[in-house]
Amino acid sequence: MFTAEALFERYFLPLYPLDVRDNLQKARTTNANPANNPRIIEQLNDIARVFSELAPAAFNAPDLVLDYSDASVHTLALLLNEEARNRWMNAPSDGASLLAQVVIHGAVYVGATIVKTRGAQWQVRSPLWESMVRLESKAGIADLAIFHWWIKALTDEEIGKGRLLDRYRTHVEVPTFDGMALPVIAPADRQLPRLAKVRYDLLYKHLKAHLPELKSVGDDFPSPERFEEYGFSALNFQLVGGGRMLLLWGPTKDGVHLFWLDKSGFQKAAFFQADAFPAPMVKVDGEKIKVLLSVNKKNEEVEMLWWGA
Repeated sequence: MFTAEALFERYFLPLYPLDVRDNLQKARTTNANPANNPRIIEQLNDIARVFSELAPAAFNAPDLVLDYSDASVHTLALLLNEEARNRWMNAPSDGASLLAQVVIHGAVYVGATIVKTRGAQWQVRSPLWESMVRLESKAGIADLAIFHWWIKALTDEEIGKGRLLDRYRTHVEVPTFDGMALPVIAPADRQLPRLAKVRYDLLYKHLKAHLPELKSVGDDFPSPERFEEYGFSALNFQLVGGGRMLLLWGPTKDGVHLFWLDKSGFQKAAFFQADAFPAPMVKVDGEKIKVLLSVNKKNEEVEMLWWGA
């Protein structure tokens, strides 16, 4: 079984210098460019450039365009499937396996994309593929270990599930999203009553009565059949972000579902598994949303920005 540990030990650890292998934790926490030598950053940029040129052949995707955009990372993430992984593992090589070459160069490419598009900073490590990216956003400061994102995305547990994309969205796109650029749906202080009896048709009537400015829930909102399957005990509504998004949330016997809609309709959803009692609660606190849960009879709190996870 290909776990993250198994992949690392088999395909990557042999590429590390012996002194680094003996103390990986130290290497991962030591600044390998304390003098801020620009030539080291140039090396990282060169690695990313080489990947952008060679990736179409490696992925068997001749039309693949890697232009340091979010969309290019989305495309890459969706190309990480079992067929590609196994082909890279079995490709003949005199040195580093093709799998290792793709992951090492691909990790630097994704890091370079974050640096170019978000004004992030490289946190240089030795070897260079262990370098992290420091991203500052409204969510705080985070050091992103892109190389490890790639390895995890190639494990048996995650392969083909787009988990590299999930991490990119969660740790890059969501924290840096410009929610204030969204048009206002309605005044933020408008109070929207709770929907005690939840049915798809009643939801439409509820929104039409209390939020007529929202003309549609959008094409991607759950279908009537899927909506019925949730089994909501109630639905709650709150305008967030100065009225730029509508947050819907409702408890079920398995946990709580959250939905975010902007003026054009449905944008995203999240689910948090929890005990049925006490029922989950969602609170808006300034720019943050707090989800209060009981999980296996232990209280937990999940916090996110108002535009969602």
